Amino acid sequence: MAEAKVKAKAKGAPKKATAKKAAAKKVAAKKAVAKKPAVKTKAKAKAQPKTQAKASSKTRARPAAVDKGRKALLAGLGVYGKAYDQVLEQFAGMQEQVDDAQNRLSASRKQAEAIYQSLVERGSAVEKDALRALADLELDSLADRSKLEAQMKKAKSRFNQLKAKFGKAN
Repeated sequence: MAEAKVKAKAKGAPKKATAKKAAAKKVAAKKAVAKKPAVKTKAKAKAQPKTQAKASSKTRARPAAVDKGRKALLAGLGVYGKAYDQVLEQFAGMQEQVDDAQNRLSASRKQAEAIYQSLVERGSAVEKDALRALADLELDSLADRSKLEAQMKKAKSRFNQLKAKFGKAN
């Protein structure tokens, strides 16, 4: 319902404006009729070129004003264009940075994967020895202190053997 009122007001507004324009034209027409014929004298003859000059300057001023307005609009568009170009340049620079970062990240991932694979290989080599050392321990005899100490000595000696085998002997 509110939209209908707004539309009615919007339709009514142009009618009022046209009515005002028509009234303004009538007034201008009456003034033209009310003028008396001018008697030409030397002073008035000299004054007429000035009024014609004023009229011609008004007609020249209008295109100059339109031209200045157009130039102002073009200047605004130029500002927009420069800003757009700068944004594109910044975006391109940021895209290059992202690409570089992704390249470094993928290189780091490859390096990490290579390190991981070498650790897996090393673990599989040590696994057999670790399982053998664990099998040597007698877990049932851990309750007896003397047997526990004997197992600890055996484990330490095995540990020292493994250290020596892998080159980490003290």
